[in-house]
This record gives sequence, structure tokens and C-alpha cells, in this order.
Amino acid sequence: MKTALLIVDIQNDFCPGGSLEVRDGDKIIPAVNELAGSDRYDIVVATQDWHPANHGSFASQHNAEPFTKGKLDGETQIFWPDHCIQNSEGANFHPDLNTAPVKAIFRKGMDELVDSYSGFFDNKRKQDTGLRHYLFGLGIKEVHVCGLAADVCVQFTASDSLDLGFKTILIEDCTKAIDDGDFEKFIELFQSKGGIVTNKKNIIGV
Repeated sequence: MKTALLIVDIQNDFCPGGSLEVRDGDKIIPAVNELAGSDRYDIVVATQDWHPANHGSFASQHNAEPFTKGKLDGETQIFWPDHCIQNSEGANFHPDLNTAPVKAIFRKGMDELVDSYSGFFDNKRKQDTGLRHYLFGLGIKEVHVCGLAADVCVQFTASDSLDLGFKTILIEDCTKAIDDGDFEKFIELFQSKGGIVTNKKNIIGV
């Protein structure tokens, strides 16, 4: 069965010191590098948040406090700190991430009127990143998901992967959550739908 490793948003703004940091987010990078450098995968791909400076999910665009809720194009929206602005240092992959094995990068969040958590679709499913067609075209049947943040972009990406018909495995020790409680609830739902949760050792033996 052809298998892909999907590395989600390991970018500076989601790591310690970034504008939307995930606590200890950088601690997963050595394990992710081990996965990507192993011979377990037929293809390694990555996603990258890539927002315009005026993105409507930013609290600064609404004179709102970060992490409060409001409306964006008629939909309920969490207003985030400005993050992963196109061509900024914060949008770059973390320097410790080995991107040499990555064969394709899929950017998301470029439409200022809709947020985009999943690596496959925006939150309204108006736009497709092209990732699913890329994987289908390569004959990929199984997708392993890791990266940041576990309870936001990793969660949405893994869920969409499962819904698209890929056998989907979430590598739990290669992701970190903003809210561990929310992530635990997602894992229960994910597994009830046929998703698999495991760790790096079970995938590559180390």
C-alpha cells in the first residue's frame, strides 16, 4: 500500500517564540525528521499556512482581542493573533525541520474571507489546495499525519484525509496541541470513524 507522510504547518509562528506558539511545538521536530528521513514512505509532503497581511481571521482586522470569537463572512470565527503572513519569517518552516525529503508543499489560508485549517480544503470547502488530487494521482492509499497544532490544523487535516477515503494514521507523539482536552475529544471521534492513532516507534521501529 503506497503511503504518504503529511507534515502539517511546522512553521516559526507555531513554535516557541512565534506569534501563535504551541507550547513545546519545536520538541516534535527531531521525531518528525526521523519519520521523514526513513524509508517508510513513498512520498513526503508538507502544508504551510500562507496568509495575506489583511486576513480576516486576524484579531487585528477587527479591533478584537486575540482568541475571542466573532464573524467572518457570516461564519463564526476565532480571531487569531496575526501569524504566518506571506513571505514573513514567521511563515517560514522552523529551521530545525529537515525539508530535504519534502517533495511538495501545499499552501493554505490565502483567501482573506475564509480561514483554512485543513491541508485539503478551506473551512467552507470553497477551495481545494490540490493535495488530494496530488496524492490520488500518485496512487497513495495511506496517509500518516503529524505537525502543528494537533487540535486545529492537524485535526482538520486528518479528519479530511479519512473522509476522502485514505487510510489515515495520526502519529500522536509527532504533534502538539494548544488544548490537550480538545485534542483528546478529537481522538475519540477520529478513532470511532476508523482513524488510527499510534506513535513513531510503531511506524519506524525507533
